Amino acid sequence: MTTPAPVPLASTVVGDTGAPVVFLHGLFGQGRNFTQIAKALAPDARSLLVDLPNHGRSAWTERFDYLEVADAVAAHLRGGFAADGPVHVVGHSMGGKVAMVLALRHPDVVDRLVVADISPTARGSLGEFEHLLDSLAALDLPSLTRRSDADDALAQRVDDPRVRGFLLQNLRADGDTFRWQANLALLRRDLRAIGGFPDLGDAVDDGPVLWVAGERSDYVRPEDGPTMRRYFPRTTLVTIKGAGHWVHSEQPAAFVSVLRTFLELGA
Repeated sequence: MTTPAPVPLASTVVGDTGAPVVFLHGLFGQGRNFTQIAKALAPDARSLLVDLPNHGRSAWTERFDYLEVADAVAAHLRGGFAADGPVHVVGHSMGGKVAMVLALRHPDVVDRLVVADISPTARGSLGEFEHLLDSLAALDLPSLTRRSDADDALAQRVDDPRVRGFLLQNLRADGDTFRWQANLALLRRDLRAIGGFPDLGDAVDDGPVLWVAGERSDYVRPEDGPTMRRYFPRTTLVTIKGAGHWVHSEQPAAFVSVLRTFLELGA
């Protein structure tokens, strides 16, 4: 099978000075989800907030494949942000898997790696994401007259208003109608691939890696340690108290603190 050319990606730069840091979001997310974290790292970091394929302003694809997504990110970085050398990369959840594949497949692009609340395994709690995707697919977009209608309808299936707000960032007004900015049909169809992890053979990244886990999350488990350290032997695991899966939004101060320490920002 011929590997398709990397799709074009959208991204936003936050900050003018400091170490270059790239942020890769999770499923349903966008680069802008890391805006507050990036601002908190300034002026010691200049951050690039990337919209991954099928999310935000980036192009859609015909399938989901971690190798192809990592190749697209590598091409985007080499074309600008990492043109002068390797950069730090921070990835959460799905973006954490992309970040790991990027480091293993394109080691010249990545300096220090931060993987937030995900493991390089095919095991994961997909039930929650299946429910969220089904809930979004059930919304009758032609019947919506304003954004609050979508929130009211989604509340019947998703109790947490914060989660609804996160999901509905993907809803865009298009004249008198609404549309999904994210490629929800593909994400729903290829959810098993998103929950998996590719076979990267004997690839190893010998650089320093920070593995961040949420105390109340089950996406990082003790049994994942050997696999993580096979790929990344210099891994340091840090657990953030009081955080679930969305560690950067649930405990932003703690997340910024561990980033500053590991990336040696402002040292």
